[in-house]
Amino acid sequence: MNAIRDVLRNNARQYGMVIALAIIVILFQILTGGLLLRPLNITNLIMQNSYVLILAIGVMLVIVTGHIDLSVGSVVAFVGAVSAIMLTGWGLPMPVVVPLALVLGALIGAWQGFWIAYVRIPAFIVTLAGMLVFRGATMVVLGGESIGPLPESLRALASGFVPDIGDTGVHVPTMVLAVAAAAVLVWLRWRTRARNLRYELPVASPATTAAASAATALVVLVFAYALAVYNGIPVVGLLLIVLIVGYSFVMNSTTTGRHIYAVGGSEKAAMLSGVKTKRTTFWVFVNMGVLSALAGLVFTARLNAATPRAGTMFELDAIAAAFIGGASASGGVGTVIGAVVGALVMGVMNNGMSLIGLGVDWQQLIKGLVLLAAVAFDIYNKKRVGSGRAHAASTPAPDPAPAPPGDAGDRAASGAGAGRPGG
Repeated sequence: MNAIRDVLRNNARQYGMVIALAIIVILFQILTGGLLLRPLNITNLIMQNSYVLILAIGVMLVIVTGHIDLSVGSVVAFVGAVSAIMLTGWGLPMPVVVPLALVLGALIGAWQGFWIAYVRIPAFIVTLAGMLVFRGATMVVLGGESIGPLPESLRALASGFVPDIGDTGVHVPTMVLAVAAAAVLVWLRWRTRARNLRYELPVASPATTAAASAATALVVLVFAYALAVYNGIPVVGLLLIVLIVGYSFVMNSTTTGRHIYAVGGSEKAAMLSGVKTKRTTFWVFVNMGVLSALAGLVFTARLNAATPRAGTMFELDAIAAAFIGGASASGGVGTVIGAVVGALVMGVMNNGMSLIGLGVDWQQLIKGLVLLAAVAFDIYNKKRVGSGRAHAASTPAPDPAPAPPGDAGDRAASGAGAGRPGG
């Protein structure tokens, strides 16, 4: 029980957001009369929030390193505009446009990462400038007009579905992917537990870990079944699975992930430990540029047009998702799964409030309060943990038990004799 209590206390933010997501889903399922969890609406929920989920993963890495990126929305718009021009104006095929768009995003990320990592200009200033520069560049490239419609090959990225196998009434590839994803998530949970045991960190009991693993697998399979009885998993949903699993592995099980956490925890200490902090920060922003470009492709494909106002406020949605999902404003804390949970909290709230007819003004107000509450909870949790450690450090150790008569003198004499050379 003590181990379980320690695990819950040390991971209160992560588990709290998962519980909050479940409560929000149940609440809106009741308020919408069962519309929220219908297969069609679940599919729409994935497609509508896919770009926020993609951005949230990258923003989480940026925040873990102790920085911020305000330019992602403008980069989404700029890359989407350039991609639309390459497809419709230059006539380039989809297999050529996608790599070029990702390279463009990487170059943008490298440009901003250079000023942040090597010139040491604060990320807030650099990315604020980037937000203005690439928003203006979008308007210049588009000439203030929208470009569309776009080829079917691009639209399939955001609105297409993975082809089915046979005609069983249930989308077979979706269920196969769900079983594989559940197995990977369970394996990662047990692998993390084994690693924590190896380093003598507090862990839950095998029974608790097994119950949590079973619950995780059940949620994944039920969610997948809801998609499988409709049209199956969307193409963008498959893309999200690859990103979530891949980035979770990188952050939890590779040297690169440990370096990112080390830079955010204490850049000076990481540097003294041999971590190339400037290079790590630089590549985190390159990665953010690539994910922004990918989100730009997805959003442009879903909109079926490139517009000058695309990507407006996307950076705030992604930052809110990362903070709600457990990232710390001071850096060094955050998980990919947490960012996904935060993005789903925002997405379910948007979708649920729209279904019950709540106005945009109230939606913005409620989302702002949720973000404030999440950050306040993070600060409260850190203070509680810090005060607990300070109390443990200041508590005096108990006095040793008194030695039996005669032992102290014998030990003193033998110690004195042992300390004198030559007897």
